[in-house]
Amino acid sequence: MNDIETRDPRRDRAGAPGAANPVLVEATRGDMVESRHRAAFAVADPRGRVVASAGDIERPVYARSAIKALQAIPLVESGAAEAFGLSDGEIALACASHHGEPRHVETVTAWLARIGCSLEDLECGAHPPTHAASHRALIAAGEEPGAVHNNCSGKHAGFLTLARHLNAPTEGYIRSGHTVQQRILGLLEVMTGLDLGAAPRGVDGCGIPVIGIPLANLAFAMARLADPHDQPKARQAACARIRGAIAAEPFMVSGTEGFATRVMAKTRGRALIKGGAEGFYCGALPGLGLGIALKVDDGAGRAAEVVMAGLLARFGIGEAEHELRAHPLRNHAGTEVGGLRPPAESPA
Repeated sequence: MNDIETRDPRRDRAGAPGAANPVLVEATRGDMVESRHRAAFAVADPRGRVVASAGDIERPVYARSAIKALQAIPLVESGAAEAFGLSDGEIALACASHHGEPRHVETVTAWLARIGCSLEDLECGAHPPTHAASHRALIAAGEEPGAVHNNCSGKHAGFLTLARHLNAPTEGYIRSGHTVQQRILGLLEVMTGLDLGAAPRGVDGCGIPVIGIPLANLAFAMARLADPHDQPKARQAACARIRGAIAAEPFMVSGTEGFATRVMAKTRGRALIKGGAEGFYCGALPGLGLGIALKVDDGAGRAAEVVMAGLLARFGIGEAEHELRAHPLRNHAGTEVGGLRPPAESPA
């Protein structure tokens, strides 16, 4: 890992590459286990040491939206956030997969106008609000969903803000060769301790590049977000600003009844967590200086939440205990018919 001989998080691997990951979540129905979810996780400290892990933590994986807080660091570190007077809510939205509720939509719309952009400048594509009531209200009003309702519109507003600040073109800001994406790539290389030039590449649901990175290195990056003591002063300040904004505005990161919002509202900054598509979750625990990265093999978000809740409880975030046990499975009539739980011998 670059010049950090003793910090390579991949050194203390939990499972041989290619071996089956352990079952970390069971879905019950009635008296028996109906389904099982295999997963892997890594918990690292700011020196790069893995303090807990399960499964293959060396295989490159796409973190998807779970690393939005890392992707927001150049927005703050560059001075763009200060130059355009971004609020805590706006910085939290830059780290968000929001539900498209009115406050999310209104904040992104006003933010774009303030930087001299419009909704047409968003290149994330459109989808309906994931908040059911907000979706129904949109239909009732006879309106079509737009890019502003995309759960990544806050992140894209942040990209546009950075482009404006750098006097870079706003068109094409999602392309891998654009100045904004190159800044983010450089940031990820430093925070993960990896040269990502030959890493697997793909395109995320919102159009930006995704890069394959091992879980151990992603956990290391999140630990550095939690405790960036070895980073330049500007990056330390940027990480502190992002942590503070997320803790102050957890609603913006997800939304009403969102798992991340619920947990962060309860923990008041002790746990900063963010999910991504295909069963990914990351977390930063500032008080402990720890970072978490986990991936569920079959992409089940429901299982990722259970694993994250279990890890938070394991590391003393007691407020997660309720979330760990609050995953009932209900039928269409609303009757509880089962639940999600860690197996009795789960390493999480």
